[in-house]
Amino acid sequence: MAADAKGLSPDVRVLRQDDWDKWYDTLIRGFGGVPESAEERQLWNSLTEFDRSIGVWDGDECVGTAGAFSFRLTVPGGASLPVAGVTMVSVAATHRRRGLLTAMMRRQLDDVRAWGEPLAVLTASEPAIYGRFGYGNATVSLTAEIDTTRVRLSVPDGTDDVRVRYAVPADVLGVCEAVYARLVPARPGMLARRPGWERLGVLDPESEREGASPLQCVLAERGGETAGYARYRVKPAWEPSGPHGTVIVEDLAALDPAADAALWRFLFGIDLTSKVNVRGRPVDDAWQYLVSDQRRCRPSLRDSLYVRLVEVGAALEARTYQAPVDVVFEVEDAFCPWNSGRWRLSGDAKGASCERTADAADVALSVRELGAAYLGGVSLASLGAAGRVREVRRGALAETSLAFGAGVPPWLPHGF
Repeated sequence: MAADAKGLSPDVRVLRQDDWDKWYDTLIRGFGGVPESAEERQLWNSLTEFDRSIGVWDGDECVGTAGAFSFRLTVPGGASLPVAGVTMVSVAATHRRRGLLTAMMRRQLDDVRAWGEPLAVLTASEPAIYGRFGYGNATVSLTAEIDTTRVRLSVPDGTDDVRVRYAVPADVLGVCEAVYARLVPARPGMLARRPGWERLGVLDPESEREGASPLQCVLAERGGETAGYARYRVKPAWEPSGPHGTVIVEDLAALDPAADAALWRFLFGIDLTSKVNVRGRPVDDAWQYLVSDQRRCRPSLRDSLYVRLVEVGAALEARTYQAPVDVVFEVEDAFCPWNSGRWRLSGDAKGASCERTADAADVALSVRELGAAYLGGVSLASLGAAGRVREVRRGALAETSLAFGAGVPPWLPHGF
């Protein structure tokens, strides 16, 4: 990197294990400086992939951080694609506006390409940051605040056959992970968890409870087999009229409608509570279609997973398409110029091919919009209506938008 205005020449390099503490302290300071518990710190140290993490150094001082976890992501059609989970990105406030973030993004995307991973994904602390590097918001998550004094559930047949029992969260990690793993291939955006990542779901530092209970867990069982689980906290509250506690749902997964309904019915009925708070849930979460009054659930949406196509051809070939498609994209990608140009995508529900072509373009767009639409949760037609995608051949945008859709909305189950 060239010397900055003060004559300094920061060094971007792969993270060494003996530099982790200084590197991680830089990250924590960048996110407010509130120290984490020893348990949290140990977990993130164990999950850090050192050869996929970089730091920017100004002499002995770490002034920038970035990492890339190696995940497998479900894409439309059910394939599990290797992706780089971009994470732990920070720049010291003393070194802003010197090109450090751009330098780290440049190095990182070059590395991801060299690793043979066609996608990079991330969750953004500030949504405005990453669009200029080609990341598009591909999924949203559902948050709700449900008034359980006024909202009732109408559960499906078979719900009464499901037994719900308490369990110690750490003691049932194995059976919970087995449930989660069975769900991963069925929904785009879900991450296949590598060993060690299951511990994130039961991390329970007192500093993050905000007055709520320690993490609690129930299992949904049928015929002696686990069909689902829920992890939650209870935050007690009392008013002159009586108890007014809140159930905070941290995680819930079920293999069938009856098990899912049994878990929600349990959460809605916890004694001394009048509210259930859910966050980070799929936009089609089934409880929405069981409740008596959706307005009193106060649903809202928030941006979640951002997707960046690192290799356009490989990424578009890796998924399937819900309708036959034969389209030539004119792709603009200033940050990764190897993607720029025309690509012919031909595919259907069985598979696809995507190769460079000299044929005339049908649809023109940037790699950012292609990333937003990649998992099927954002419509290319909607992006076209916003002026972000341009139709060159009449009718091509509607055809392509239909093909890119997914039968199940994409969802990122947890952050990283």
